[in-house]
Amino acid sequence: HLLLALLSEKSTASHMLKDAGVSQKHLQMAIDELRKGEKVTSPSAEDTYQSLSKYAENLIDKAREGKLDPVIGRDEEIRRVLQILSRRTKNNPILIGEPGTGKTAIAEGLAHRIIRGDVPENLKSKKIFSLDMGALIAGAKYKGEFEERLKSVVNEVIKSEGEIILFIDEIHTLVGAGKGDGAMDAANILKPALARGELRAIGATTLDEYQKYFEKDKALERRFQIVMVNEPSESDTISILRGLKERYENHHKVRIKDEALIAAVQLSSRYITDRFLPDKAIDLMDEASAKLRMEVDSVPEELDEISRRIKQLEIEREAIKREDDKPKEDILTKQIENLRQDENAMRAKWQSEKEIINKIQQNKIEIEDAKFQAEKAEREGNYGLVAELRYGKIKDTEAEIEALKTELHERQGARAMIKEEVDAEDIADVVARWTGIPVSKMMQSEREKLLHLEEELHKRVVGQQEAIHAVADAVRRSRAGLQDPKKPIGSFIFLGTTGVGKTELAKALAEYLFDDENMLTRIDMSEYQEKFSATRLIGAPPGYVGYDEGGQLSEAIRRKPYSVV
Repeated sequence: HLLLALLSEKSTASHMLKDAGVSQKHLQMAIDELRKGEKVTSPSAEDTYQSLSKYAENLIDKAREGKLDPVIGRDEEIRRVLQILSRRTKNNPILIGEPGTGKTAIAEGLAHRIIRGDVPENLKSKKIFSLDMGALIAGAKYKGEFEERLKSVVNEVIKSEGEIILFIDEIHTLVGAGKGDGAMDAANILKPALARGELRAIGATTLDEYQKYFEKDKALERRFQIVMVNEPSESDTISILRGLKERYENHHKVRIKDEALIAAVQLSSRYITDRFLPDKAIDLMDEASAKLRMEVDSVPEELDEISRRIKQLEIEREAIKREDDKPKEDILTKQIENLRQDENAMRAKWQSEKEIINKIQQNKIEIEDAKFQAEKAEREGNYGLVAELRYGKIKDTEAEIEALKTELHERQGARAMIKEEVDAEDIADVVARWTGIPVSKMMQSEREKLLHLEEELHKRVVGQQEAIHAVADAVRRSRAGLQDPKKPIGSFIFLGTTGVGKTELAKALAEYLFDDENMLTRIDMSEYQEKFSATRLIGAPPGYVGYDEGGQLSEAIRRKPYSVV
């Protein structure tokens, strides 16, 4: 208003604005465009203009620019979401599943499908906006300001007449958000629009949060249709990782072998029990790649050792110079010269290997970019460019990569200075760091190990053939995959008089399986003779003292799931 008034008066300021090319007519048009016919009725009205672009991000645009990771599988869930979105009323799916099973990925998968046109006719032109609750709440100082912002987002979605689908991640935060003294919470603002089908929302939340917040609010619960997102099977997870592999290779500039992907899935589902696939397997792949990239970027260990040795000898030589001992000084000088030559040769080899590896990765990034451009051109119907990219640029770059790989193998010779492939060993190493289960034991050829299990145990426990044989058989069955996955590997009662080796056998087994006899959860039952003390093992029931603490046995096993009790 002030700006318009300035332009309508004859003053120095208006002359300056007019010289800069600002006219009253253009300014009026810009204001109308911004406000879209809305009146200013409150002090914070400015916050409500173009609220979607402020408080939400357009997933369709992000997918178009290639900023979203590809979504593999999950067709059943996406189909169910499309089915619910096509309803007339209550067309709001809510994705429920454990953390890390890929709920947000389904919304991203939907965005990918809309771009490709792989959706029913009635959803082809739709846009998906992901609501950012943090931005919506941040800076809402006065009572009613948060509600005003949310209302403006809802109004903008309603005005689009079904063209905009709102994706609300962590939707349970809406229940009770902004609820203060007598204020309505955010969920109640959404309810009328949700029920009438004017606002299409896709929610995502975990099972626990759904139970805690949604099930208490029956009116909100009935407006959403549940889509369960279960943990994918191991084979599905492997195909998800294969689809994501290229993204991670280009980010970390390393190669990821297929065996590493399979190891990531198998080891994570076997050893990381408190998290869910595919998230934990993706994390393993990511961390193993990051670790390898760090090694590639830093000086190799052998080269570093030589450099340190040279420095050490130079210090010795300086000390000998003071003593005026010529023969010793000559010997040291010769040693230093020899080491210098080795160092230079090694450094040259390392630099040349690194150079080729970087070139290969650069070409891979170019290929990914070209594929993305080709897809975009295909959507726009520019088939000339598609052919040029797919059968020209991409083919040439792939041939160049093959030539570089051959050159790299020639330069590396018998032994490489740089390891540029993530393999199963790297994945196992990361698992070992996360869980404390020794990796060398996991990867060492298990067949050899299992064949000589009895001999290993006999090194510590003399005699007791029957007990050792029973324990060894149980471990072998478990490793061969013939054991019920829901039961322990074996449960034994060792009976005998004092000092025959009952505890010793348990320690020997722990040392054999985990390289450390202290990887043993030891519970002395003489402390649990009273009836009530049994609750200390498995945790107190709800309502009793110590319910939050969990049991001494159950907590120990939860933290270290692979151990001898």
